[in-house]
Amino acid sequence: MKENKDEEAIRIIIAKIKAAVPKHTFVFTDPFWMLITTVLSQRTKDETTDAAARALYERYRDIDGLAGADPDEVGSIIGKVGFWRVKSKKIVEIAGIIRDRYNHRVPDNLEDLMSLPGVGMKTAKVVLAEGFHRPSIAVDTHVFRISHRIGWSEAKTPEETTYDLERLIPKYMQVGFNPMMVEFGKAICRPVRPLCDKCPITAYCSYYEEKMKKGKKQDHSATGP
Repeated sequence: MKENKDEEAIRIIIAKIKAAVPKHTFVFTDPFWMLITTVLSQRTKDETTDAAARALYERYRDIDGLAGADPDEVGSIIGKVGFWRVKSKKIVEIAGIIRDRYNHRVPDNLEDLMSLPGVGMKTAKVVLAEGFHRPSIAVDTHVFRISHRIGWSEAKTPEETTYDLERLIPKYMQVGFNPMMVEFGKAICRPVRPLCDKCPITAYCSYYEEKMKKGKKQDHSATGP
């Protein structure tokens, strides 16, 4: 297996992944609606999240509109989203806090973002990286799985994996890292039966190396000495 942790190797790996998958498209790029969309996305498929976020925008348009909304009406709009009853209350509350406490400006630091209701580290880091273009890596199930398969982290939790990756991945490569890995995880490095035969980074992947070793052992056992 090739070295996969020095800057040049990481650059090559990221370039190969980018070339192999479609570019992730965000419904919104401004920090406020990206924040709301990311809160909605928790435990929800992308297609359902995107449709709900668009419908909210069409109805409320901005921070003031959502801050003054009736949570029950919001719930009727986002009803297909997972945990919609909880989320409808939280996103109205988030909008009100941003309006009243932060003068209509989404906080641009991790601590203040994570103080908002329903906003954990992953959501905060998505907003920092993709909304504010600040170096930051959000670890969701795709990033967690792929980074462990490659051998970039052995941490047990997403939070610890975030710290490992932010130490390893150069800052200038961190913006866009999460959405790229999400697309790679959906298209190639799947949770079950990953498409290793179509993967462009097998030469750098610890998971693939172990898979090949197991395959050789099984072949040897089948043929005998």
